[in-house]
Amino acid sequence: MITLASDKNNFMKIIFLATYFTALSGMVNAQNNDSIMFRKIAGNILSKGTAYDNLRMLTKQIGARLSGSLQQQKAEKATFQMMKDMGADTVYFQECMVPHWVRGEKEMAYYLSADGKKMPVSICALGNSIGTGKNGLKANIVEVRSWKELVEYGEKGIKGKIVFFNTPMDQQIISPADGYSEIREYRSEGPSRAAKYGAVATVVRSVASNTDDRPHTGQMTYNDSFPKIPAVAVSGIGADAMEAALRKNNSLSIFIRTTSETLPDVVGHNVIGEIRGSSFANEIITVGGHLDSWDLAEGAHDDGSGCVQSMELIRVFKTLGIRPKHT
Repeated sequence: MITLASDKNNFMKIIFLATYFTALSGMVNAQNNDSIMFRKIAGNILSKGTAYDNLRMLTKQIGARLSGSLQQQKAEKATFQMMKDMGADTVYFQECMVPHWVRGEKEMAYYLSADGKKMPVSICALGNSIGTGKNGLKANIVEVRSWKELVEYGEKGIKGKIVFFNTPMDQQIISPADGYSEIREYRSEGPSRAAKYGAVATVVRSVASNTDDRPHTGQMTYNDSFPKIPAVAVSGIGADAMEAALRKNNSLSIFIRTTSETLPDVVGHNVIGEIRGSSFANEIITVGGHLDSWDLAEGAHDDGSGCVQSMELIRVFKTLGIRPKHT
């Protein structure tokens, strides 16, 4: 009986090992096939890709694609045609309402030096911000470096003043995205938090890793519980100058003028191209990017590159005859 049990155990081990190695061989073959296909895809994109040409069309011929603008409409039509030319099974517009914020006239700002001299600084209105009106706005500055400081100043220290959020990105953070995320809330939430204590406007140091004289726009959002006040970004060089001036005169005043405004929402479109799945057509894998961009640059990386990379998948799948199981 011991011999029979031992033989049975050995037989089961042999069956298990045979099954294991057969499965392992299948996995290796599948991985090899995947690797070969990935190499084909990469090689085709690197040698015959159209992403750079499509990005050049978006940035150089159409340019900035601010939500609700004429350029946004042009970009929608252009990317629709790109995906049709790539051979997508279906290309269509999906209608949606989009915000329509306009920057207005060129912004201007200056602070007064200790001897009363006007010192210009480069600013830009933050996206969604109201304007100061054509006459502009002048008030004393209160510098704030953290939310804790804002609370400590309170209404007594802030009411009737312009809050200067002066928090630079931490240069010792390895990932720029992490550094950006750490301080962008001063841009997005700062105006309403300052308005809670009676501020009449906010100026935020540009959320950027470099120090230059180009202010960075970006989105801010109002909290409807508090008054809406104008919000602008100041360039890194301008922020440094204001900081130094405040060390000499803590009752410094600043003048800002913006004419930005939010108009009623307008009709926009998601632009969708599809390759239909062979087995699970109703199960959808989605890749994409946001076609709109801020108006002070061409939107190449925010997010034109994401859009053209996504569309490139249609072209390379069609070129290589790849039919995915899922749409």
